[in-house]
Amino acid sequence: QVQLVESGGGLVQAGGSLRLSCAASGRTFSSYAMAWFRQAVGKERERVASINWTGGITSYADSVKGRFTISRDNAKNTVYLQMNSLKPEDTAVYYCAALSGPYWPSGPEIWGQGTQVTVSS
Repeated sequence: QVQLVESGGGLVQAGGSLRLSCAASGRTFSSYAMAWFRQAVGKERERVASINWTGGITSYADSVKGRFTISRDNAKNTVYLQMNSLKPEDTAVYYCAALSGPYWPSGPEIWGQGTQVTVSS
């Protein structure tokens, strides 16, 4: 069973950048498609970006397209979310998830504990 631990969240000013990391334990990490989700206070959790097991297929929510980049390093059992040009509306708890199928929109199967991202105006 894969376990996921996010890191890299914090407080940043609007226009700034952060890189989130999601470290996975378990030898089967490279077989999973992965995704980043976020949940703001009072809102439903939403998918932000996803990546297939090779890293060759990515997709993004319209709200982050052109600003966020998802990537993975299977040798390090880690998936990343580079977030640029951050906006106050990006403020949320960010979660990584292992998906149940090879691509989005396969449902999330395993969740991390989340990391807080706060963007000040």
